[in-house]
Amino acid sequence: MDMDEDNDSFGICFILPEGGKTAPCCPHGPTLLFEKVGKGGETGRRFYACSACRDRKDCSFFQWEDDKVSEARLLAREAENQSKRPVFSQQESWTRFRKFASLPLDEKKFCLDCQILLLPGEHAAHSSHRCTAITTAQLRKPSALLCPLDNKKKNAQYLFTERSSHFLLDTLAGQGYRKVLCVGTPRLQELIKLRNLEHKHEPMKTLLLDIDFRYAQFYSQDEFCHYNMFNHHFFGGEASSAVLQSFLRECDGEKVVMVADPPFGGLVKPLANTFSLISQTWRKLQSSDSSNADMPMIWIFPYFFEPRILECLPSLSMLDYQVDYDNHPLYKHGKTGRKQSPVRLFTNICPRDVVLPGEEGYRFCSVCQRYVSGLNKHCAKCNVCPSKDGREWNHCSTCEKCVKPSWKHCQTCGRCALPDHPCGQGQGKEGCFTCGSLKHKHKACPLKDSHRMSSYRSNAKSRGKNPSHHPLYKPKAKKKSGAARRAKKMAAQSV
Repeated sequence: MDMDEDNDSFGICFILPEGGKTAPCCPHGPTLLFEKVGKGGETGRRFYACSACRDRKDCSFFQWEDDKVSEARLLAREAENQSKRPVFSQQESWTRFRKFASLPLDEKKFCLDCQILLLPGEHAAHSSHRCTAITTAQLRKPSALLCPLDNKKKNAQYLFTERSSHFLLDTLAGQGYRKVLCVGTPRLQELIKLRNLEHKHEPMKTLLLDIDFRYAQFYSQDEFCHYNMFNHHFFGGEASSAVLQSFLRECDGEKVVMVADPPFGGLVKPLANTFSLISQTWRKLQSSDSSNADMPMIWIFPYFFEPRILECLPSLSMLDYQVDYDNHPLYKHGKTGRKQSPVRLFTNICPRDVVLPGEEGYRFCSVCQRYVSGLNKHCAKCNVCPSKDGREWNHCSTCEKCVKPSWKHCQTCGRCALPDHPCGQGQGKEGCFTCGSLKHKHKACPLKDSHRMSSYRSNAKSRGKNPSHHPLYKPKAKKKSGAARRAKKMAAQSV
């Protein structure tokens, strides 16, 4: 038996919090419990890790579930958590903002290096920094003033374009919602407040929950809560939690809706758990007529997460609307083919009530009773508009389902796949595109580094360089590809 082929599989599974069990805390709040899962589904040792950061370089917290932590270590951990907290509290930040707003225009300064509003007595301390004067209009658009966080493994911030922001707000206002809970959507909060100033529409209330505490400089305690959506943690404690409960209470017919735009690299299960907890809180605060209802919500996420999202929250459905972002290099509106934005809306609002803009090519399917993209043609055999990525999909009579236009039916595998896929894997099986193994994905591939190095060598050779002189290069023995290893294994078994 080829041991490498059978022992290269592992994974990590998120464990939902158990009642009465308190998780240890890192600077980002209560940690999440994970479990190692081996080949064949065997479970391994459980451990706690940061909920917000995927890279231990950003948050080094790690603790085995069965570890006995000493008092000294607990005190050191608490001291570290305290040191990572913001300099100003929410109340202090709002007090500073009111003082700042009353200053003459020539005294209103913003430090680009420290990303804070400066009061007159602080100008000297920031004299060597990059500072700029700001206007009242800029104060009303903090997302344009603050530099977006760009760590993809921690808290990457992608901000809605004007197109997406206005579509979301127009849709929610048209549905009669008067309170919008903005979870990680600062641009939507800004647009709501700006529209309220116009006095042309019925005013709407909004509350922003975001892990970026810099927004506390611009909003009161009733408009912003420092919040981690991966563990449902309020950094402001019970006071902030009470703000959310007050906001979720529907009075005088003020309907509430939640719009969440999590980091795309985040785990679906913790997010779904958080949104379920918010929905439960909303349900408890409503009348008996809403005791079995779910809180209206829109979860903004890439379409290829649809199976995982629907597994956790089956009441949601995916809409064809393509969300785009100002500061994302790829997720832009107007592109065609595979370059279209993959970000969609997952919602429990009735799909036929969400009218997608006809000027962008969306149309209403009378059979599916929902709006779809122009190329999402209704399939009479599947009785559904099947496309997920904005392209026109083709029906495969053998598979009895519609597939992407780039896929072809493979007689060997008995399924549709890309023309250059590794044959013989069998339906429903996925593997590593580096070595061809069926036991792991690319991230867990033991040959990943050697594959990257061989790519470097070929690129260096084309540039006329000697890759063996590279300081990180270590010659390795040539290893067979995954396909060759499987062929060898099958040949041995057939003997």
